[in-house]
Amino acid sequence: MHIPGFLYGTAWKEERTAALTELAIRAGFRGIDTANQRRHYFEAGVGEGLAAAYRAGVVTRADLFLQTKFTYQRGQDHRLPYDPSAGLAVQVAQSLASSLEHLATDHVDSFVLHGPSSGSGWTDADAEVWEAMRKERDAGRTRLLGVSNVSPRHLEQMEAAQAELPAFVQNRCFAYLGWDGEVRSFCKEHNITYQGFSLLTANVEVVEHPALIDFAQRLNATPAQVVFSFAHVVGILPLTGTSDPDHMKQDLTSASVKLPPEVILAIESMAE
Repeated sequence: MHIPGFLYGTAWKEERTAALTELAIRAGFRGIDTANQRRHYFEAGVGEGLAAAYRAGVVTRADLFLQTKFTYQRGQDHRLPYDPSAGLAVQVAQSLASSLEHLATDHVDSFVLHGPSSGSGWTDADAEVWEAMRKERDAGRTRLLGVSNVSPRHLEQMEAAQAELPAFVQNRCFAYLGWDGEVRSFCKEHNITYQGFSLLTANVEVVEHPALIDFAQRLNATPAQVVFSFAHVVGILPLTGTSDPDHMKQDLTSASVKLPPEVILAIESMAE
């Protein structure tokens, strides 16, 4: 399966979700990230945007990489995509069935655990949810599985428990933590694709750093393009959630911005 080099994130878009999803596809995005968590996402709106793009003949379902998430009840508001009194395995199945309905498809390409149940480690609840997610994958309702908002400890405990490791890890990526260096090292060692979100918003001190602005000017690029190009070079699959059509196009061309080795080194240490 082809995994696009850039994902379009649909969080925090509310009533603009459908229009922005369609706009992102028209701009050239072929990877769409959402979640069945009404608190921060409007997944049915993503489905409306997809439907509009299909109707207009811009893409077919086969052209797209669709990723959604299962979110524990503590991460939700009152608009739950499952029966809160049901067991976790049933909640996983209900959540994904609801996502497939929202997105008008019989499968997603990636199904992600939207953060473990505890910040301190991989729990029995996580193991139960992960097994239920594997069953959904084995039944063909998703192609790949992922986890998000995890620490090295979560991943090490998954490995120690001999759990199947994810195909994806999706984390908020902070420059001051070495661009999530510990988690990225684990991913590299285990052939896991690392998806980084909030690359710009979590790292304003880098985006606005005089040296980065200077690099961008010298390379005839925007600071955002330099950050996204850096992400590609160091093995981060970036997400962007921009609502600006020009930024969408610029972000997509960031992979063609060639960074000299000294610029890559400088960006790696810029926030330390």
